Amino acid sequence: MKRIGFVGALVALVALAASAVVALADAYPSHPITMMVGFPPGGPTDTLARILGDAMKKTLGQTIVIEDATGAGGTIATGRVVHANPDGYTIGIGNWNSHVGSPAIYKLDYDVLKDLQPISLLTSSPLWVLAKNDLPPKTPAELFAWLKAQTKPVTFGTVGAGSPAELVGIELAKALGVHFQFVPYRGAAPAMTDLISGQIDMACLEASGTYPSVAAGRFKAYAVTTDKRWPKSPNTPTLIEAGVPGVSLAFWHGLWATKGVPQPIVDKLDAAVQAALADPATKQRIEGLGQVIFPADQQNPAGLRAYQTAEIKKWWPVMKAAGIKAIN
Repeated sequence: MKRIGFVGALVALVALAASAVVALADAYPSHPITMMVGFPPGGPTDTLARILGDAMKKTLGQTIVIEDATGAGGTIATGRVVHANPDGYTIGIGNWNSHVGSPAIYKLDYDVLKDLQPISLLTSSPLWVLAKNDLPPKTPAELFAWLKAQTKPVTFGTVGAGSPAELVGIELAKALGVHFQFVPYRGAAPAMTDLISGQIDMACLEASGTYPSVAAGRFKAYAVTTDKRWPKSPNTPTLIEAGVPGVSLAFWHGLWATKGVPQPIVDKLDAAVQAALADPATKQRIEGLGQVIFPADQQNPAGLRAYQTAEIKKWWPVMKAAGIKAIN
C-alpha cells in the first residue's frame, strides 16, 4: 500500500508539473521579451534585431525590447541568454562571430552548442574582398596576379581576431600562395576610413554595411565570399567563380533562447519568427539591408542547430591551425 501510495503521489506530481508547464506556455508571453544583441547599435545585427522584434510583436502580442551588451565578440550578450531564467523572456540574436568564431578563441563559462536552445536560422549576407582605389587591378584575375607579383606583404584589414574577414584572408592567401599582413580593427568604420585614405591595401568586410561606399566609388569590390552572387550587387562574382573554390563564408544570423525553455514556448517563438520573415513588409526591410532570408524549412530549431554545427566543424580547425588568439 505504501508503494502504491508513493507511485501515485509521484504520478500526481509529474502530472501537476506538466500542467504547470502547459499553463505557463498558454500564458506566454504575458509581458515584454528582451532580445540581447552583442554588437553596437546601428550595425547589421542590431538593425536586424529591431526589424525582427517589431514584426514578431504582431504574433506574440508583446513588445520585444532590444538590449545591446557589446564586448568579447558578442559572447557577453550570449552569456546573458545562457544564464537567464528558462522562461522564454530572454532571447538572443547572434551571428557568425558570436556563435562560431568568438567561442573558439575566448574562454567561456558555457558551451555555445550545448547550453542554448536554438529557435531559428534568420538571414545571411556575404563579405566581400575590397581594395583601395589606387590598387591597379580591375578584375579578380588581375588582383590575384598582382598579389602573386608582390615582394612585400600586402596590408589586409579585418574586424577583430578570429573574424570571418580574417579567415577569408587566411584561406585566400593559402589558395593563392601569397602573404597578407593582417591589420585588425575594432569595427568596420575605422577599417573603411583607412581603406578610403589608402592606409591599407585591402580589406574583407560585411557587404551590406559597406555597399554604399562601394556604390559611391570610395573603394573597389572584387568578389563576394558566398556560394552564390549577392542580389544587391549581381555583377560582382563569387570567389568560387573567380577561381578560388575553397573560400566560401557567409555572415549569417540566428535566434536562440535559454536551454530548458519549455518546448511549447520555443514553438511559439519559432512561429513568430516564421510569420515575421514571411511578412512582405518585413522581407522588404530586411532585403533592403542587403541580407538574404534563409528558406522557410531552415527557419526552425533543427535548421539552426544543423547549420551552426556544420560551421563550427568547418571553421574551428582552420582557426586552431592558424593559431588565432583573442585580442585583449
